[in-house]
Amino acid sequence: MSELNGLLRDKVRLLGNVLGQAIAAQHGEEMLTRIEDIRQQAKTARAGDETDRDRLLALLKTMPDDALVPVVRGFNQFLNLANIAEQQHSASWRRGDFLQDDVDLLFNGLLDRLQEKGIDGLDLSQKVADVNIELVLTAHPTEVTRRTLIQKYDLIAQLLQQRDDLRDGHPQLEDIEKRIASLVEEIWQTDEIRQTRPSPVDEAKWGFAVVENSLWQAVPQLLRQLDNELRSRGAGALPLTAAPVRFSSWMGGDRDGNPNVTADITREVLYLARWMAADLYLRDIEKLGMQLSMTAASAEMRQAYPVHEPYRACIHDLRDKLEATRVWAAAKAKGKDCDIRPLMSQDELLQPLMLCYNSLIDRGMDTVANGLLLDTLRRVACFGLSMVRLDVRQESTRHANAIQALCEFYGWGDYHSWPESQKQEFLLKELKSKRPIIPTRWQPDAEVQEVLDTMKVIASDVGEGVSCYIISMASEPSDMLAVALLLQACDVRDHLPIVPLFETLDDLEQSAPRMEKLWSVDWYQEYCQGHQQVMIGYSDSSKDAGQLAAVWAQYRAQERLSAVANDKNIRLRLFHGRGGTVGRGGGPAHGAILAQPPGSVEGGLRVTEQGEMIRFKYGMPTLALRNLKIYVSSVLEANLLPPESAKPEWREVMESLAQSGVNSYRAMVRDTTDFVRYFRAATPEQELGKLALGSRPARRKSGGGIETLRAIPWIFAWTQMRLMLPAWLGADESLQQHIKEEKLSLLRQMYQQWPFFRTYIEMLEMVVSKADSGLAQYYERRLVEQELQPLGSVLRARLEDMRDLVLQIKEQQILLENNRLLDHSMSIRNPYTDPLHYLQAELLYRDRESGDSSNTQVEQALKVTMAGIAAGMRNTG
Repeated sequence: MSELNGLLRDKVRLLGNVLGQAIAAQHGEEMLTRIEDIRQQAKTARAGDETDRDRLLALLKTMPDDALVPVVRGFNQFLNLANIAEQQHSASWRRGDFLQDDVDLLFNGLLDRLQEKGIDGLDLSQKVADVNIELVLTAHPTEVTRRTLIQKYDLIAQLLQQRDDLRDGHPQLEDIEKRIASLVEEIWQTDEIRQTRPSPVDEAKWGFAVVENSLWQAVPQLLRQLDNELRSRGAGALPLTAAPVRFSSWMGGDRDGNPNVTADITREVLYLARWMAADLYLRDIEKLGMQLSMTAASAEMRQAYPVHEPYRACIHDLRDKLEATRVWAAAKAKGKDCDIRPLMSQDELLQPLMLCYNSLIDRGMDTVANGLLLDTLRRVACFGLSMVRLDVRQESTRHANAIQALCEFYGWGDYHSWPESQKQEFLLKELKSKRPIIPTRWQPDAEVQEVLDTMKVIASDVGEGVSCYIISMASEPSDMLAVALLLQACDVRDHLPIVPLFETLDDLEQSAPRMEKLWSVDWYQEYCQGHQQVMIGYSDSSKDAGQLAAVWAQYRAQERLSAVANDKNIRLRLFHGRGGTVGRGGGPAHGAILAQPPGSVEGGLRVTEQGEMIRFKYGMPTLALRNLKIYVSSVLEANLLPPESAKPEWREVMESLAQSGVNSYRAMVRDTTDFVRYFRAATPEQELGKLALGSRPARRKSGGGIETLRAIPWIFAWTQMRLMLPAWLGADESLQQHIKEEKLSLLRQMYQQWPFFRTYIEMLEMVVSKADSGLAQYYERRLVEQELQPLGSVLRARLEDMRDLVLQIKEQQILLENNRLLDHSMSIRNPYTDPLHYLQAELLYRDRESGDSSNTQVEQALKVTMAGIAAGMRNTG
């Protein structure tokens, strides 16, 4: 391990040195010395030297305004570069010299256990092909890094890998290190903070870039690895068109609470996705045109292309169609008419490639067939014509308002005031009616028109790129039926999946009975064709009830929904709206999937990958490959080797923990008079609006308290000052109470034997290890008025109690005893994040003291501290 850490430290040192050279070149050696002095003092201060801490704070308080931006930029960029080194190193083959790849161990160990259980041969291969995982890329405002810089960071990662590939003393090493230095200088001379918020189209293009730069390579590599491992065990090969993992996106489709996402935006994003897919396939096709120069061909191939080089003729024909598709999509994205016929079905792309593949196999050219051509077939099976399909999401009242407007126009009554039974009766009657419900000369208000315009986009020639329609705050069957009626009225294709999203604690608790009512409606049973997707929201339930009560409500909702779906013969697929942070359901995927109720992923798994976690997990092909393999392994294990059901006494304790947890959480967040004032004073919540994170507003409504704040900025703010409160508040008093009731041995048993509880406790351990009472106290001293400070003392004492409780349950002496890699990672970052925290508190003080008079240097430096701390913590909201 120490040698492994030495390799990583060598990369971090290299990047730190070239960053120092770039800083000195622009600002002089004096600035570099200032930054290094601050880092050294922060390092000794963290080791417990109070004198150095006092000197550090005095230095930061007296720092002139013109030095603020270079200093905070220096620390911010070091943290970004450290992240790159760590990401690249975690996926580098050099890591294997000292630590065998844990992901390969995980997958091979799983295959051993499955074969021991008698799952083997073609059955095993088919089980792998059928895991049915869909990762949904979302652009919630947590990715703080600009795309311009991400591209440069990716190039540095590639160069670090090239450096790994060469032995010490190789003549190319010097050139590689010069190119790294040049990139770091480019980064230093580039503004890391967006000056304007990204548009939804910008966000969508960012998502496309992740596919282009990483997933496009990783998917065929994943399938090749899975195929090789299955073949080596005597199991059958994966089917040619196996797609165990697929991708969708919310970027440009999620309009819930985001007025910037309109029907026109969704249309443009759908056409841009078609353009990008055609462009990526053309790159493969150009290479195949050069490669497939052979003449020997099957009779079927000869019949289709009776020429000397039939493969090239076939590939050139496909190239022409893809080029036409690209021209068509580009014109349509700009709102122009285009008479060119594009590829309209996946089969039009797949069949010519299959013809080539089968012919090559028929003539004994297996090696050629199973090279780039197979990779292209795999891509077609995974990405289709749209590359990523788009989810459309809207809030339920918007659909009810559209039905209300129709009822008012026709004089049918006040839809909003009708009881649920009357709403259902009306909607079902209209769904079965043969006459159109939307009048031709009707002009509804702008909000209703926008709902209808969006549905018309889904009905258009590019609407096949829409995967499903998600309804936020769906509470009754009428919410689903209203969407079905509007989709039908706008001529959307039959059976587009309609997905309810259950978010709050009450919604989660009522989700199963509500879906049972819907599945009892004959018309809807026919509409859904025995398949249903239900989305479980993690963010809002955690903000509403605290993390402890939320995770238990999510677990029970999944159990109950699965039971009702079984009873109604519905194949249920649960869609997990997880965030990057623990407070929003985030955390390592393997543990999270195995912690789900037994049987709840039998219908497959759909899960959001949000914000900056997309880059951390999928930003490089090697990283993406590892993380995709973890998903495949985890879903296979959850379905074929499920854990035992929870014991009744565990469930009883969990029920009690959750109830006392929600009471404790709400007593602080809702019922403590000064809590909101403390939150706004001690954290940068009010200043977050200055950071142009995403296209979505931070609040659902202007003004108001915690309830109007989105879950993402709520967590971002607490993370910035290191109290990490949303992830543990409520759990501390609840666990303490149960230990006083002599339940410690039972809690330890639950931790050791129940994957759900073990995952929860390990998430708590991770988050309290990142929390820092000393830093939180400094924010308070600098920013919070005296009368509110006792509340901060209470919160910090509760955090310390939380640490002790985790250690008691895990029977450990120190945190992260069994996760030394994370501990090491944080130890590298702390000397850089600590000064950013101290500086942020100082900058918040200066910014607030200045009142209405804006100080550009202070504001710019403040934004950079937010980005830097987010990079240091490796997650934001």
